[in-house]
Amino acid sequence: MNSELVQIILTAICFQVLGGLGIFLLGMKYMSEGMQNVAGDKLRNLIGFVANNRFSACLVGTLVTCVVQSSSVVTVMVIGFVNAGFMNLMQSIGIIIGANIGTTITGWILALKIGKFGLPILGVAALVYLFAKKDRTKYIAMTVMGIGMVFFGLQTMALGFKTPEIKMFLHDVFMTMSTVHYSGVLKCALVGCLATMVVQSSSATLGITIAIAQTGVISVETAIALILGLNIGTTITALLASIGSSTNAKRAAFAHIFFNVIGTIWILPLFYPYVHLIEKLGGMFFSYSSVDVGSLSELLNVAAAEGLDGTPQTIAIAVALTATIALSHTCFNVINTIVFLPFMQYLAKLVTWIFPSKDFEEVPHLKYISTMINTPALAIEQSADEIKEMGVQVLKMMDRLKFAVENEDYESKEAESIFKKEEILDVIQKEITQFIGKIFSKNPSRSIAADCRKQLRIADELESISDYIEKILKLYIRKSKSKSVFTKEGTLELKELHDCVDSFIIKTTEAMGHNNTDFLSEASILDRQLVTSIKSIRDAHLSRMEKTDDSTISVSLIYTDILNAYRRIKDHTMNVAEAVAGEK
Repeated sequence: MNSELVQIILTAICFQVLGGLGIFLLGMKYMSEGMQNVAGDKLRNLIGFVANNRFSACLVGTLVTCVVQSSSVVTVMVIGFVNAGFMNLMQSIGIIIGANIGTTITGWILALKIGKFGLPILGVAALVYLFAKKDRTKYIAMTVMGIGMVFFGLQTMALGFKTPEIKMFLHDVFMTMSTVHYSGVLKCALVGCLATMVVQSSSATLGITIAIAQTGVISVETAIALILGLNIGTTITALLASIGSSTNAKRAAFAHIFFNVIGTIWILPLFYPYVHLIEKLGGMFFSYSSVDVGSLSELLNVAAAEGLDGTPQTIAIAVALTATIALSHTCFNVINTIVFLPFMQYLAKLVTWIFPSKDFEEVPHLKYISTMINTPALAIEQSADEIKEMGVQVLKMMDRLKFAVENEDYESKEAESIFKKEEILDVIQKEITQFIGKIFSKNPSRSIAADCRKQLRIADELESISDYIEKILKLYIRKSKSKSVFTKEGTLELKELHDCVDSFIIKTTEAMGHNNTDFLSEASILDRQLVTSIKSIRDAHLSRMEKTDDSTISVSLIYTDILNAYRRIKDHTMNVAEAVAGEK
């Protein structure tokens, strides 16, 4: 091959094939984001519907993937949920298996007879998106715009592959991977696997396969072998997401790998009967006779001869060809799901054996689910769970603090526990802020953006509460080191105040957990009662101070500082109640 021909081939690849692939991938992204924002709460409710029932989990995985348009995104999302303790291993395996079926919808979308209308659809949808005022209209337009880009990108890639030099080059490449023998089948599957690992999108590899098939360069066996390979390659995203995550999250990632790898391995010895089955089903459903051919192999021959130049005959051929390739993708995953569902518990036992439980308790961190940013409607649910956990930790700090309030000789390990939890809350609050900042960068809907702002405020208020709990503890430590002692009345008043403030926090965090917007009126009453109580305690303390000598001034300052800290905890708790109610 001379240098001039190589240059022509590289130019065609860069200008058309890579350009078309980029438009295709961007279209998939826009279509996914638009559908997620249109679905909104329905998508979150679907995830909440997941139970231990393997069939419901599989169904949810299929439906969510149809909306998100990416099995990789859903699998990474599931790993995040497992890592955070929001979902158990059996639930995650069910969703992952269902996601493999849901991702095949991309092929059926590509089989629609609107290929030549991709650019007009993109143009009209883009105008609507730019000038629409309502969020829902904008996101519907974004979805349609994504669909237009998918078809335009596919058409652009197909034009690049139809270039004579490219066709000749691809023909020479695939001749070295002839699927007449099983060795060629394995080579094609490997190419499909590696291509999917590189672009990290099975939909992109599927689109490329369809574009090449429409040139007639590859045989039916080659197209299906490439499809088998992409099912293994798509597991790389989940594997990368599991790095540094909890043991259960690693188990979920490897369950995905085993499902796809084992599914491909057992079907390979039956490859040729499987191809024959696909051709038979294709003939039944897509009526090859309507385009004057009797099999998929003949379709490919016609495609090679005709070039699919846009005539009614060749458009019909392209549609039947694309639909048949989509059928092979769907059949592979449906058959594997039927085979694997009865053995889900054994798959769970296998990955549990490979990744045994640790001797210490693993604490999930928000940073391990940052890959869920591509699904804002679900990512915001995860950050909400992290904020609920912040509330739980604050209550534990209040319980530990009670030892210092009630005991002059409290143990130092109680103090260390409070200091440690305060540091953890600082980290979580910082991570939540960064996480939500990334959600904002994904152009979320107004409702999700409102939830983001609410969560930022609540996280900040809870972290502030932890700061003042730590401050109160330090004041007690200072009192202990100075050998100071509060009066019996003063100690009793602080114990009662601590219990009242603790009760206020408990009720507020419960309202936060259940998103009880009606709690604000009750919170206002509790807030006023605490204001009155703190004033009463301060007045009683000042009255006692008038009857003592100057040596008690230092202990008096500690006492009033503790009162002020409890007042600030009360204020921040009230702010949480206002945020839950939607007050600014």
